[in-house]
Amino acid sequence: MAEKKSSGASKAGAAKKASGGSKGGAANSAFMAPLQPDEALAAVVGKDPLPRTEVTKRIWDYIRSNNLQDPNDKRTIRADAKLKAIFDGKDSVTMFELTKLVNAHLKKG
Repeated sequence: MAEKKSSGASKAGAAKKASGGSKGGAANSAFMAPLQPDEALAAVVGKDPLPRTEVTKRIWDYIRSNNLQDPNDKRTIRADAKLKAIFDGKDSVTMFELTKLVNAHLKKG
């Protein structure tokens, strides 16, 4: 019986992919469009235009390499001098606020 469930799920997944394939490609291209970081964000991710996905990856690399996650609550990011400029002067933010704050520092190339 488990085999029937898994094959049915993959058929449903294939149907979703087939019906929404063109829209999915358009949405993904927006994520891959290079965006120019402003001066504050460039201090963390570099000055070259990058896709949003790469900006997010580099910010998380920076957070981990500088041990800026709260050890008691990994969802909280503590700001150092560079991140404080991105975080609108806040001492800490949640990972859920991070995207919104970072997007304010990105401009279309």
